[in-house]
Amino acid sequence: MASGLQLPTDDSVLLQVTHDSIKSFSAELRFSLQTTIESMKEKLWRKCGTSVGSMLLQLFDESGSKLCDLADNSRPLGFFSPHDGFRLHIVDLDPSSVTSSGWLEDTSLVEKYTISEEAYNKLDSNFRKFKEKLASQNATGNQNKLPDNYMVDLCANIKVGDRCEVEPGEKRGVVKFVGKAETAGPGYWVGIQYDEPLGKHDGMVKGKRYFDCPPQHGAKHLGQIK
Repeated sequence: MASGLQLPTDDSVLLQVTHDSIKSFSAELRFSLQTTIESMKEKLWRKCGTSVGSMLLQLFDESGSKLCDLADNSRPLGFFSPHDGFRLHIVDLDPSSVTSSGWLEDTSLVEKYTISEEAYNKLDSNFRKFKEKLASQNATGNQNKLPDNYMVDLCANIKVGDRCEVEPGEKRGVVKFVGKAETAGPGYWVGIQYDEPLGKHDGMVKGKRYFDCPPQHGAKHLGQIK
């Protein structure tokens, strides 16, 4: 017994769309075979900018051979028997169109805004002044940076194993590290294991271990201990 179920047929076609003036324009678009050529042009106008009245559509097969011009706007696309993978080529017939002569792609054709050096320098705000201000701020920041030997004299009198007290807070502990700590910053640092869990780490600072101690017992200081 024949089944009464009928599957809907696909009445659309997938076409590769190109443009004669916009070389970078290339798209795969699906069109219904019932769509009129005029409706297709309306859809393509929104994508490429060529007006409907100035648009000529050409159909090419998969081998690149031209099949025909889609010249009759009232005809449905299916009348021209296109297949998936065929190319639909847009030709802009308007010589003054924005798409002609490469205006949308070649920036050398666009008139550039120019300004004299004197007028540019008189502007209250411009990119050159911004860079100069940024460079000045960076120079000030570098001047305020701590030297690499900061606190080296104080740390010379501190040895690993010394008992110490940190101010403020009168937190007591034992010295576990003395020296430079790249991940902590410039200068000479003292790593301390507190007697109580008053610290911030276990001897590891930003992924690098400087000493071992129980969690929340470790701390680092720039020689501010006694």
